[in-house]
Amino acid sequence: MRGMSQRRRRRSTDPGHRRRLLVVIDDTPECSRAVRFAARRAEHTDGGLMMLAIIPPPDTQTEWRGVESLMRAEAIADAEKALERAVDEVRSLAPHVTPGWKIREGAIAAEILNLIEEDEDIAVLVLAAGTGTEGPGPLVSGLAARASGTFPVPITIVPGDLSDEEIDALA
Repeated sequence: MRGMSQRRRRRSTDPGHRRRLLVVIDDTPECSRAVRFAARRAEHTDGGLMMLAIIPPPDTQTEWRGVESLMRAEAIADAEKALERAVDEVRSLAPHVTPGWKIREGAIAAEILNLIEEDEDIAVLVLAAGTGTEGPGPLVSGLAARASGTFPVPITIVPGDLSDEEIDALA
């Protein structure tokens, strides 16, 4: 990650640019909480929304290249289905928001940072915390620890146990 002085400037408020929220799409139960908040927030602030699905990197140790290709194709198909469901959810919640989406392959935190670096309109990362006894979830825990003053954009963490009505009121 770049240092403070080398960080790419956010351009979301410049003419011709639009503030965009980033939400990570995965198979966790709390993901829908983050999607709802991000969609409602984008709608209420005339912003944009980018959704990111990340598939695991290939196992380079495998001798079974054909199996690896099948597993990658399956992971991409699953990510596309998850993104399609999320797009449908956004369209029903925020009809004026047209979400963009990307599928990346690699380490989750690295791919989030890479996308933020590439897209200078991303102004906020929206995550949702899990409600289980194991804590807020690996994504929230991992990024919160990394974000100690050096993360390139603010992170909004939506409590996973908020109701739809509570999320709508906050967004």
